[in-house]
Amino acid sequence: MNGRERIALATQHREPDRVPVMCQLSLGHYFLNAARSVPSHRIWFTSEGFAEALVKLQRRYRFDGILINIPGRPENILDDVASIEKAAEGERLAWRSGDVTLVPWDDSPHHFPVAQPERADFAALDPDRLDLLDDLPGYNWNIYHVPRVAGKDARGPLRDIPAYFFRTIDLVRREVGDTVSIHGEVFSPFTHFMELLGYEQALAALMEDAAKARALLDRLTEASVAWAVAQAKRGVDAVLISSAFAGGSFISPKMYREFVVPYERRVTDAVKAIGVSVYTHTCGKIGDRLELMIETGTQGIDTLDPPPLGNVELADAKRRIGNKLFIKGNMNSVALLAYQTKEQVIAEVSACIRIGKPGGGYILSSACSVSPRVEPWKLELLVPLAEEMGRYLEFDSE
Repeated sequence: MNGRERIALATQHREPDRVPVMCQLSLGHYFLNAARSVPSHRIWFTSEGFAEALVKLQRRYRFDGILINIPGRPENILDDVASIEKAAEGERLAWRSGDVTLVPWDDSPHHFPVAQPERADFAALDPDRLDLLDDLPGYNWNIYHVPRVAGKDARGPLRDIPAYFFRTIDLVRREVGDTVSIHGEVFSPFTHFMELLGYEQALAALMEDAAKARALLDRLTEASVAWAVAQAKRGVDAVLISSAFAGGSFISPKMYREFVVPYERRVTDAVKAIGVSVYTHTCGKIGDRLELMIETGTQGIDTLDPPPLGNVELADAKRRIGNKLFIKGNMNSVALLAYQTKEQVIAEVSACIRIGKPGGGYILSSACSVSPRVEPWKLELLVPLAEEMGRYLEFDSE
């Protein structure tokens, strides 16, 4: 059984030959561990560089799946770079425009434009007259996160997906064929809302003018649906909804029901209509909203941070939602960084397999992204442990 088949069965609550393994790696982890063959700035700014890094580390760790969590890049984007210098803190790219991008050796890139744009103004925004999200003031995370899209859609936001957005998906699929599960990623409408306005202004807006907030979320959902559906049609095996700001550290269950559930439901409905799996990544404390997350129509939950970063115990989650949603995660990401011995890693992984395995529907994974400086030898233990401890009875005789 290959990784693609293994994860497909797990997402359907069926038992594969063993528990699948698939961790999301931080960009810094790619930079540190793929840089010998691919410079960090090429991993970030080129589809070819990112695809090579994705496949290289998937093969090293023998993961059953690959998450492509940034879209493809314009083919000649680096032609606009005037110089690239290596500094103590990382690679520094000077653009002909005067902008500067710092690509740290072990962290996400930071983009410094000549004129720092302000965040969008909630009071001034008209939900019925949004231009492309990429052109809204300050909507760039202080990071070159999504390539700019030429042209506008009068009804906005983003509808037509540029061809280069699919480049990384195509390159990875060409390299791994049908043996590895390939997952795309789309931001939740609520994530778009938070990044558009800035966190403080966005949270205040939910209380000051809930009707207008809902109207904005309604329009922002169009962008999430467009990119999610486009990836599903392109042939990814699953779409991950990145909903990082919908946990208990940001909003209450009541606000989650009002400002997250109906909009993510539109995304999940659209993806499932194409016959592709869809699941949700939410960081932090979600123990008080596991059942609410079911109402979004998602088919699985990724992360399930254990204490102290979150408040989800795997056994409790398995009992409450394990027969309705597949579960991916719960391996303590911070502890994984701190562990010094093989025995510590084995104990952490063994506990997750023992609890998550029964009945299927579990994918072994770090709770959130693998930290940049997690030593590769720790991740190289995961699949052997899954092969040893995570086999299902039907396949034990093989």
